[in-house]
Amino acid sequence: MFAIIDIETCGTNFEFRKGRITEICILKHDGLSVVDQFTTLINPECYISPFFTKLTNITNDMVADAPRFHEVAPKIIEMTEGCVFVAHNVGFDYGFVKEEFKSLGYTYKRDTLCTVRLSRKLMPGKISYSLGHLCASLGIEIFGRHRAEGDAVATAQLFDLLMQLKTQHPQYKNMGVTEIMTRKVDKIKQYVLNKLPEECGVYYFRNKEGEVIYIGKSNNMYQRAQAHFNNDANKSKKMLNELHSVDFELTGSELIALLLESEEIKKHKPKYNRMRKAEEFTHSVEWFKDNKGILNLKVSESQTVEEPLVSYTSYSSARSRVESWLEEKELCLRYCGLTGEDAVCFNHQIKKCRGICAEEEAVEDYNKRVEAILKEFEFPYPDFVVLDKGRKMGEYSVVLVEKNKYRGFGYFDESAGFQSPEELRGQVGYRPYYPDTGELLRHFVKKGKGKLIKLPPGIDC
Repeated sequence: MFAIIDIETCGTNFEFRKGRITEICILKHDGLSVVDQFTTLINPECYISPFFTKLTNITNDMVADAPRFHEVAPKIIEMTEGCVFVAHNVGFDYGFVKEEFKSLGYTYKRDTLCTVRLSRKLMPGKISYSLGHLCASLGIEIFGRHRAEGDAVATAQLFDLLMQLKTQHPQYKNMGVTEIMTRKVDKIKQYVLNKLPEECGVYYFRNKEGEVIYIGKSNNMYQRAQAHFNNDANKSKKMLNELHSVDFELTGSELIALLLESEEIKKHKPKYNRMRKAEEFTHSVEWFKDNKGILNLKVSESQTVEEPLVSYTSYSSARSRVESWLEEKELCLRYCGLTGEDAVCFNHQIKKCRGICAEEEAVEDYNKRVEAILKEFEFPYPDFVVLDKGRKMGEYSVVLVEKNKYRGFGYFDESAGFQSPEELRGQVGYRPYYPDTGELLRHFVKKGKGKLIKLPPGIDC
């Protein structure tokens, strides 16, 4: 059985209560046709902004007397029990429904199927796979776009078409609908999938001897584990042959999952992890301004560098990074420490250096390109915390950066009220520092995730 679902919301993210469900439609499908339906508006218990009213035509007045989510939750459980949760871009709809249940203290867990992904596989080459564009290209009319029932009915028609195409596909030609969507799992797979929650965290695969053979992180550990079992690569098969048990640690925050995974891989050095095993960062890229006012980059041994721009586990890795900047920014070999200090560099001769080494380029112009590189490694502030989701409702996570270095993470309850900067520092458990954590943090911050709070400098914890 399948539950084809569409929701409308008053925000794009449940996180920090930025959005709640305002409407839901569930079409119960037996693999041949829709056999039951449930549609209702939902009072989100928060303000619907004009942007989302314009998008969905759902107003604050319309939902004022509508049931709240907890009132329709039993019906949603009943309608989807034993069903595959189907949606167009299922991560969005399923994520919101799951978070609404989580706010009630209930763990909602269903197998999922995404009609976007299935469409890409069975109908490659479409200009767009959005529901509107895809349905228009297939002659499926949507009555009530951006309303739950209209979009759900269109998704159901698309689902019917995909089922027909799938039975004609060479990979699935001799398989029934039930066989297409479910596979018999062995005992260890069932054990792993039953144990891992659909939550954000770090998981540990162990062999019979209890040794950690693989560490991974995911916003949804259950789905990530499924991907391991569906991977046909030889490396994955070898790992799964050794897999005996699984442990996990909830983090709530994607950033903490990234940081903890990196730390734990260095600690355990699992045989099937390739990345982030090294603890020793032997070489760093440093920068300085010489007596001519020219910004220089240079690969040096890490112990000789007080404030490295970025560090690596080998000289070749550090040099490769500098060489990529040479190419991208048309920098000079001399001022990157890769040729003699008095030479006109070879790159200038082949017109890949603009001539700073031959005094044919202004220092200011050259420095601007180097400064663009340096800017990539800057944090917004030298001392700050990142607030993010916690492991449960009413909890927040906090990641601390001091003097441009990651220091550790912790959690605090919303009921404690807003924490002062000094109190936020006090929530943090200090962790080992590795230079590659800076890259993880910068990437996360640049994506605009979490909430940054500047801290006053010079406070020792």
